[in-house]
Amino acid sequence: METFPAMPLAGWQDTKETLHRYAQVVGKIRLASGVRRNHWWSAPFHLTGRGLTTRPMGQVDGNPIFTVDFDLVGHRLVVTTVDGREASFTLPGRSVASFHAETMRALDSVGVHVDLARPQPFDLPDSGRPFAEDTEHASYDPVMVTRYWQVLSQVNLLLEEFAAGFSGKISPVHHFWHTFDIACTRFSGRVVDQPAENDPVTREAYSREVVSSGFWFGDDGFPEPAFYSYTAPEPEGLQTEPLLPASARWVEQRGGHLAVLRYDDARAEPDPRGAVLAFYESAYQAGAGRAGWDVAGLACPGGITDPRLRRAQAGTA
Repeated sequence: METFPAMPLAGWQDTKETLHRYAQVVGKIRLASGVRRNHWWSAPFHLTGRGLTTRPMGQVDGNPIFTVDFDLVGHRLVVTTVDGREASFTLPGRSVASFHAETMRALDSVGVHVDLARPQPFDLPDSGRPFAEDTEHASYDPVMVTRYWQVLSQVNLLLEEFAAGFSGKISPVHHFWHTFDIACTRFSGRVVDQPAENDPVTREAYSREVVSSGFWFGDDGFPEPAFYSYTAPEPEGLQTEPLLPASARWVEQRGGHLAVLRYDDARAEPDPRGAVLAFYESAYQAGAGRAGWDVAGLACPGGITDPRLRRAQAGTA
């Protein structure tokens, strides 16, 4: 498969908007049926060999242990319980309303009962409309959905490789259904007292100092796919730090600065994967350095923390 195949937002925007809302239906099931973890790590999806998974959940809410998976090779939603019961349905040709109804029927057929506190989109233009009433979003191009998953798979492994170089607290690589991006976050350990007026999602997500690295597929505010990194809270002078490769830049966003490497610029590099890893590292060094992190102490070359092995590899054993 081509490294970073073409993924112009205009080529699948209608499909993306539909799939995003499908993901929010399932994401809210995950939120209702899983155990809450710090920084909302319990909520996002993880990748599988065929698509996306909620991971096992249930039991704490009286349901059997169950999993909901997007099979983006076969283009089906699959609900499975720990005792082997399964229900599934096809994805193409469905409105969000149809997807919501079929998902609830599939859950019910295997003995799972979930009540969503707010069965409507989160932080989207139609956030006031229930999923059950959305017949507007009904586009599903299987070719572009497969490509979306293939790009996610490549970025997932790039972020795993980047994550290996850090020995401190770090999130899993996970796909957020509310913002439709994939990310991995490093933590310094410093507590950040968020203002009381901030919403609960923000207060939990940014209760510690972070450098977050990820990728999104584009939206109305930035209408193209891109790799990104940000530091929160943002240290003074961050936007003056150099980034790699030369096509990467700092972009003003919501009163702060986001390091951005356009997807198409990465694709044009002689070594696209190497360019993305260099971008993530340069943005991390910029944020962590400006914020005064113990960059050397938190480094984990080759994913190794064993001091003896590290000295042996360095020839100082």
